[in-house]
Amino acid sequence: MDREVTIYDIAKKLKISATTVSRGLNNNSVINSKTREKIHQTAKELGYRHNTLASSLRKNQSKTIGVLLHEVNSNFSTSVLAGIEKIATAEQYDLLIAHSAEDYTKEKANAKNLLSKRIDGLIVSLALNTEDVHHFDPFFERKIPVVFFDRVINNVKCTKVVIDNFKCGYDATKHLVSQGYKRIAHITANLTRNVYNDRFEGYKKALQDKKIPFRDELVKICSLDKEATIITVEQLLKLKPDAFFITNDFAAAVCINLLHTKKIKTPKDIAVFGFNNDVLSDLVTPKLSTIDYPGMQMGEVAAKELIKQLKSSNKKTKSKTITIPSTLIIRESTVKTLK
Repeated sequence: MDREVTIYDIAKKLKISATTVSRGLNNNSVINSKTREKIHQTAKELGYRHNTLASSLRKNQSKTIGVLLHEVNSNFSTSVLAGIEKIATAEQYDLLIAHSAEDYTKEKANAKNLLSKRIDGLIVSLALNTEDVHHFDPFFERKIPVVFFDRVINNVKCTKVVIDNFKCGYDATKHLVSQGYKRIAHITANLTRNVYNDRFEGYKKALQDKKIPFRDELVKICSLDKEATIITVEQLLKLKPDAFFITNDFAAAVCINLLHTKKIKTPKDIAVFGFNNDVLSDLVTPKLSTIDYPGMQMGEVAAKELIKQLKSSNKKTKSKTITIPSTLIIRESTVKTLK
């Protein structure tokens, strides 16, 4: 046939009504098992394919969840996606994935594109330079649920899934102080983002509580890619820090490698503490102390919360923050004497 096979073709072949065919294909118990079997067999013979789009339009839902990420090439992002996919698949939802590549303009365009694809809900982590979220207003206006994770804006009325970044920053710095380090340099990214600002505030508070003066010159902001990290570490080395707290494991690994090329021993001369517990944190030498960031669990929780809202008859938007537990992982890069 040179066109799509429909339920009417199956009905004509079996000399039954299209309604019966529809019910049979959906395994409705109203249709006896023998007839259902004939319907499925004939559908297979004729090459019938279920029209998901038409079904979605009738039900006013696409059974599709949009996912808008700030990047896709990190262990954290793939872990989050795995968690979202696990829950979405179990609930028979498809995923439509887009990423901003850390750019507000691209994030805004992708949000508009996902909306036009008639997604049922959206899970999003903001780009590094996003300062407002008005491009998500059309979702809220249409009562399409939105769940922010990791990078969020607190004054938006919706569900957010995060870790306690302040506590993580505090605990990482406190650990370094406990090992005797006092000139702790902090390399981080744009403080507009909640994750980096909260870690920075935790770092400052830990220094304050331990009666160590905060030195503004020991704090540097960069993109945390390889080139920017090397330049930043080189600048900070002139100030003679005895430890680095870097809010990204990749950048921390770049730092360790640079120190090695300069014959600076880690942690004897300078300690290095990372963040995320990426795979490479356990592969570099020395092994990297870091914060475990449970990406898969975060993805699962975000997807569960979104689907819960999709199933709810109450479409009123509520403000809710869910904090996922994270843990300190102490390895060789920050411990002067391993016991």
